[in-house]
Amino acid sequence: NFDHRMSLLLCSWTTLFVRTQRRMYLASTGLVVQGSNGEYPYLTEEERVEVVTMVRRSLPKEKLLIAGSGCESTRATVQLTERMAAGGADAVLVVTPSFYRGKMSSRALIHHFTKVADSSPVPVVLYSVPANTGLELPLDAVVELCQHPNILGLKDSGGDITRIGLIVHKTKRQDFQVLAGSAGFLMAAYCVGAVGGVCALANVLGPELCELERLCKSGCWEEARLLQQRLIEPNAAVTRTLGVPALKQAMEWFGFNGGPCRSPLQPLTEAETEQLRRGFSTNGWL
Repeated sequence: NFDHRMSLLLCSWTTLFVRTQRRMYLASTGLVVQGSNGEYPYLTEEERVEVVTMVRRSLPKEKLLIAGSGCESTRATVQLTERMAAGGADAVLVVTPSFYRGKMSSRALIHHFTKVADSSPVPVVLYSVPANTGLELPLDAVVELCQHPNILGLKDSGGDITRIGLIVHKTKRQDFQVLAGSAGFLMAAYCVGAVGGVCALANVLGPELCELERLCKSGCWEEARLLQQRLIEPNAAVTRTLGVPALKQAMEWFGFNGGPCRSPLQPLTEAETEQLRRGFSTNGWL
């Protein structure tokens, strides 16, 4: 059932450069599917591939489709990456394995991502999301991996702007791009050299985030600052504070099909729903 599958899928808008035969072109805005807000840990492999295939069928050909293909083992990630590419993904987003995070040294992570990139039919975007994994992709690993010809860039959701700026600086001689992983620090990320963002809040306030991008790239920093400030509280509400259930609830308010979450995630309580509403209404979005 298409509507059921889409209720499990939360996409984030992204603008990204894509490497093709050593040439660069600016890809149009597209979708990231099976990221953190797509509830991918609760889907079977078949469901994950089916969602990507269905999105590709519905998405205009000129729109970029990046599919999350990260798994805990290198072998499983390689296999799922190949299936995502066959299903129509233009690139893959690969999260850090983290179940044995105490053993996920730079050496282990470099080995993992290198094996995935060596085998992948499409470019690879590294994904560091310490709030979910308890593990930040180390700077030295990023600097090493950015030299791989099939590793395109990094989505960094940690929110440490000094780290993002340093990664941009350390990788500037490579064909490597850094993406902000959250709308809460999108403007700051642009200030230190990020080229775009993959943001959960875009499921709800997509045009507003595109406007923030335009303002930043046009150098309209005062207008960008005012807009960014209004996005911080609603972004926090649908990410670290109340999470995926809140994002899906907000989508319903704005006329989209958020749908239910998969267990063990639970719907918002009345108090949480009111907290979410305040985050949007006090900033003029509801």
